[in-house]
Amino acid sequence: MNNLISQDNWHHQFSLALAHHKIGCFFYLEDGFQLLRIDDQLIINLVSLNNKFNSQALIKLQERYHQEGTKLIHLWEDLWLSKPDQVLARIKSLIGENIRIHGRKTKVCKITKPVADSFLTENHLQGSVSSRYKIGLFEKDELVAVATFSALRKMNHTENYKSAELIRFAVKAGYSITGGLSKLISFFAATYHPNDLMTYADRDWSAGEAYIKLGFRQTAVLEPQIYGLDGNLNRLLKKDQEVFAQEVFNTGSLKFILQF
Repeated sequence: MNNLISQDNWHHQFSLALAHHKIGCFFYLEDGFQLLRIDDQLIINLVSLNNKFNSQALIKLQERYHQEGTKLIHLWEDLWLSKPDQVLARIKSLIGENIRIHGRKTKVCKITKPVADSFLTENHLQGSVSSRYKIGLFEKDELVAVATFSALRKMNHTENYKSAELIRFAVKAGYSITGGLSKLISFFAATYHPNDLMTYADRDWSAGEAYIKLGFRQTAVLEPQIYGLDGNLNRLLKKDQEVFAQEVFNTGSLKFILQF
């Protein structure tokens, strides 16, 4: 009974938050999945912490809707409870409800680790992680987007070949920047001269459409991963024999590479 109460409670919280932002939706059940449709633009699969599914079931559901031309994302209960503002911002971005800024009206600058960490914590679903290079987009004096990159790594397959990773990209909540990611990548490439840039798309939320538009090509599909939850609902990647009181999983990632 407690599980049912918890499930109904977070569903209710989520629906109220959508209504507050004037986002119309309706719930329905399909093969045991609890789905929420936002117009014809987006389906959200509400995944409660206590569920009977595995990663392959979620992948098949997503692929079925993709074949019909509909985007489906998996929203886990722990993510909603721990990062509701970021979840709502991402959903509003997906359905095109953001204020749009053109990239040509922004300027690119290197930023410090504290500035990047604060921005990513506030605006990225997965928060901030370690990186070598931090670059920001500014509209006038306001930071509106951040990209972080790894150090360049020498690759053995070709002499003097160096690769880097785009680790995080986030836009300020409520905004979309036309050409913003392209501008940040172009600055990084011109400054540090990698031969290619790699990145990953979280399959729970994305098929990498934005990367494909920029010329990235998909090179691999990474397997789903299992995470344990700590007391603050932070996800900790599960290692071998580790045991957690509560575990969740994702649907894996897609690897993309952009050649320069």
